Amino acid sequence: MFRLFSFLLVLLTTICGTSAKAQSNWPSSPITLIVPYAPGGYSDTRMRLLGRKLTEKLGQPVVIENKAGAGGIIGTNLIAKANPDGYTIGCGSFAPLAINPILMKSIPYDAASDLAPVILLETSPLILSVSSQLPVKNLAELIALAKKDPNKLTYGSSGQGGAHHLSGEMLKAEAKIELTHVPYKGGAPAATDLMAGHLAMMFEMGYAALPSIKAEKIRPIAVTSLKRLSVLPNIPTMSEAGLPGFESYNWQGIVVPAKTPNAIVLRLNKAINEILQDPDMAKAIADGASQSAGGSPESFGKFIKSERDKWSKVIKTANITAE
Repeated sequence: MFRLFSFLLVLLTTICGTSAKAQSNWPSSPITLIVPYAPGGYSDTRMRLLGRKLTEKLGQPVVIENKAGAGGIIGTNLIAKANPDGYTIGCGSFAPLAINPILMKSIPYDAASDLAPVILLETSPLILSVSSQLPVKNLAELIALAKKDPNKLTYGSSGQGGAHHLSGEMLKAEAKIELTHVPYKGGAPAATDLMAGHLAMMFEMGYAALPSIKAEKIRPIAVTSLKRLSVLPNIPTMSEAGLPGFESYNWQGIVVPAKTPNAIVLRLNKAINEILQDPDMAKAIADGASQSAGGSPESFGKFIKSERDKWSKVIKTANITAE
């Protein structure tokens, strides 16, 4: 019995020692960064830049794998189910982590327990713009017009339950107005109809809206962050324009499978916090009308929970269901 106990003790010590050594040597081989969206989009572009910077910082290649489909669910599930050894990390964003768990009856992962937060990379406020044909120049005039003729004003979105749509529902609730939601299969056709005057307004991602704003094809009246955007310094926040506390973002960060060793999570967090100070990364985020975030894994976890709580109330109030 004593020999058996001694053998088990040696075996346990060896396993723990090997595990600790593996963590201290991390990374010793390429890292896969899963992006739950198609190549060329907002998330993919940012993650490719992050991957290049992480490669330089960690001394191992960071390989991007696009696993698009089902509104980010397919790729996020692959992240959640990966081996928690630090060699698979992923892009964690607004819909898969905060919205889909509320809207959908069944998804293949538990966003709260199957994934561990590493860092919030950036928040991307939306820009509320109106058709150039609409006779309003600010949020107060828009609200007044909506109250004068309920449900006449339309707002477009990229689909049911997205940031565009939910921001519109929040506006309706906080301003106590009635608007008609017109969902599209993507943001581009909605933006086209806004420019053509077929829609009254739209909450749109900054990087997508800026070209039309600069060409004066649409009129921006407010942004959904609590501070103004550096690329649109003269456009007020929704709070400044008359709806105190109004805050809405698309956002993305880095997550890993639950049970990934904390030492690896902290090293990743430290590396990405440093990368966010890099001039190339800072410029890319600002040029896209986004705002750099950073911080601890704990702060990202609290942020995700606060987003779920906030949007759960909006979804329930507006009786929104998955398409």
